[in-house]
Amino acid sequence: MDSVRSPDRPRAGSTIYGTPRGNPAGHGLAGQSGSTRQLTPVDGQRAAPPIPVKIIVAGGFGVGKTTTVGAISEIDPLTTEAEMTSAGIGVDDPGSRSAKTTTTVAMDFGCVTIDRTLKLYLFGTPGQARFGFMWDDLARGALGALVVVDSSRLDDCYPAVDYFERARLPFVVAVNAFDGHVAHDLEQVRWALAIGQHVPLLTFDARDRLSVRDALLVVLDRALDRAIHDKQS
Repeated sequence: MDSVRSPDRPRAGSTIYGTPRGNPAGHGLAGQSGSTRQLTPVDGQRAAPPIPVKIIVAGGFGVGKTTTVGAISEIDPLTTEAEMTSAGIGVDDPGSRSAKTTTTVAMDFGCVTIDRTLKLYLFGTPGQARFGFMWDDLARGALGALVVVDSSRLDDCYPAVDYFERARLPFVVAVNAFDGHVAHDLEQVRWALAIGQHVPLLTFDARDRLSVRDALLVVLDRALDRAIHDKQS
């Protein structure tokens, strides 16, 4: 499945997708004012907490992983950014279009409440090959992955695609639309990455909360399809 229909935008005051961080007034995603409703006990019993789901956000160096986690997280995201130095010249290349001056040296972490029953915990991997030894620990227990791609630097995302194919973890390839456009159309990207039609491929904007949400919903849909298939096998 290559696409999924997004649900309607949450109303102000709903608990869908949580309350944006740094927003004590409880403004909704679209900026409307309102308060976040609390879960209402049923028959005097406390509502069950949402089920935690671990999702990996992976990809090459400078493709927008930290931005992706930060755009959707309902808490201030945990980041492990360090200033890039002259020692990284020729080693860490963020691309000619990037003004990136920092790099993730461990991981990014954020979370977002989907609804009363589901909460996503997002773990962003470091993009440099020298931090690849951390991926196994970060991916342990994950139900799916979002592989973020810069279409002008496709070579950088091959390791992430190969990793999740070998790990047999459901993943979605999301092309980050830098400056609102991509360097190649999606079919060219699919051919270049040699990914099958069963792998969802889409474009998104890592800076936009709703665009990131839609991409993560595709990951959830892919993980659900895998779980149903495994159960029927």
